[in-house]
Amino acid sequence: MRPDKRIRIIREPQRGRYDRETIDAILDEALICHLGFEVDGQPYVIPTLHARVGDTVYVHGSAASRMLRELASEVRVCLTVTLVDGLVLARSVFNHSINYRSVVLLGTAQLVPDDEKLEALHALTEQLAPGRWDEARQPTAKELKATWILALPIEEASAKVRSGPPEDDPEDENLPAWAGVVPVHLAAEPSSYDWRRVHEGRLGAP
Repeated sequence: MRPDKRIRIIREPQRGRYDRETIDAILDEALICHLGFEVDGQPYVIPTLHARVGDTVYVHGSAASRMLRELASEVRVCLTVTLVDGLVLARSVFNHSINYRSVVLLGTAQLVPDDEKLEALHALTEQLAPGRWDEARQPTAKELKATWILALPIEEASAKVRSGPPEDDPEDENLPAWAGVVPVHLAAEPSSYDWRRVHEGRLGAP
């Protein structure tokens, strides 16, 4: 994917990733995205569920949702997801960081027509819990009517990834403070439900 000036990583450019394989993998593993947009000069950032199908990311909500109504009017939107992989503790406070994987996606969302809603809802359900679509009751015509789904094409996107140990300054190497990475991941509590996104307690991609 070509990194034009809107999505090019400026701060720590060596962490930038522009290949679809990396971008898609992060979108697929994440459970929640944040949508940023502006209404009458007031910026909003709203968390919501999402799902990627091919070159499109879907988000959904109530037909009465202010967010969806504004986004359906073809305003520009910024969609972001972040996965935290570890706390990076250096010997100096200044060099503390986190290991993470993130995606920023820019574009204009389009309202999904009624005849495509079922396919999009299937993707959103499977993103949350693979196999759940066939386990639970299918949506009724009334429920479909009450649901709006927006499609955002993956055309302008970049990923940023930090991994590895702390980057201590040479003069700090012999300080007595512990330094290293504390692994962090999203986990699920024990449940009788066979949640197929969970592998050894850790949530991963479907």
